[in-house]
Amino acid sequence: MKATRSRQTPAEWEESAPLLPQTARDLPTGRHQFHKERLMAHIQRAESTTTTAPARPKTRGLRLPRPAFVLPVLALAVAGTVVAGTVLNGGGSRSGGVATGPALTTLVGATTTKGLPQLLDQASTAAGRETHPTVKPGQYVYIESKTANTFVRTVDNKSSLASYALHQRQIWQSPDGTKGWLIDPTVNRDSKGETLSLPDEQGNTPKAGVGHPSYDFLARLTTDPDKLLKLIYKETKGQGNTPDQQAFTTIGDLLTESYPPAELYSALFKAAAKIPGVVLVNDAQDAVGRSGVAVARLDETSGARAEWIFDKKTHVFLGDRTVQVKKVFEYGVAVKPGTVRYTSAITKRTIVDGMKQAPAHNS
Repeated sequence: MKATRSRQTPAEWEESAPLLPQTARDLPTGRHQFHKERLMAHIQRAESTTTTAPARPKTRGLRLPRPAFVLPVLALAVAGTVVAGTVLNGGGSRSGGVATGPALTTLVGATTTKGLPQLLDQASTAAGRETHPTVKPGQYVYIESKTANTFVRTVDNKSSLASYALHQRQIWQSPDGTKGWLIDPTVNRDSKGETLSLPDEQGNTPKAGVGHPSYDFLARLTTDPDKLLKLIYKETKGQGNTPDQQAFTTIGDLLTESYPPAELYSALFKAAAKIPGVVLVNDAQDAVGRSGVAVARLDETSGARAEWIFDKKTHVFLGDRTVQVKKVFEYGVAVKPGTVRYTSAITKRTIVDGMKQAPAHNS
């Protein structure tokens, strides 16, 4: 990253956002404004001690329509890296209890369209067989994952690619989307996590939509793949680098940090099969090393490919990752093909009876 010597205005951020390749993980529902405000406080504290350039806004995992969240998503990335920058002074540095190290890399898998419809049909069937309990008032959707991401780090005016080590991420969300909690050491200042409950600090309670869904919203969605995809295109119009890429991104978000009813979960895979440019990658690994096959789509603007990873035998969804396919330069640093911008593996997804209650893991 280029050192943050002068702060961009919100208008400048929104102007440059569509042009920049993107690596930062999105915020959960309703928290973009929270991190926007936190960002400014972080910058004010950090500018006198270190310089760490802002990360790019991310095309994957968008939770709010682009005009409303470009700056907050950027804020999340900057907040994370500025906090890191205040303590980064060599190898083995840590941020929020998470070690940083060299950039994550992988082999860029070859793509094909052969077998793609069959895989998505099998994934849809597997999803339909899953048991997704109905979330009752007072209960919470609980999602636990292992994640890691790569970013540009600047220390002593020298920029290079670095990555956060694999770490646990936990999120709780009420069925109406107004209450929640997040524990992610690369985001939270407090190791105990932070509230996601609404309204936010500005008094805003965003209306649920496909880009920022609640369980109750998802439970009301159509399960007809054609109607579902039409709705996704409509609600994400003007977002992302292209309508097709944004539709793929939005479905990917619904697969990872939400818990759709089984029929909708199944319909999402059928809808994805109708998006132009979707391909199959025969060999891919999720964040914890589970091998699988991926459904993927390349963002031609950023040169990064979003991959959804499935077990080869059961066709169960394992996790997702974003892999750089085309070489780009960010803040003077080369991001080469094979760089893993983000990787995640879902380790637990269930319903719990209380906020911050973690279910027991099966042995």
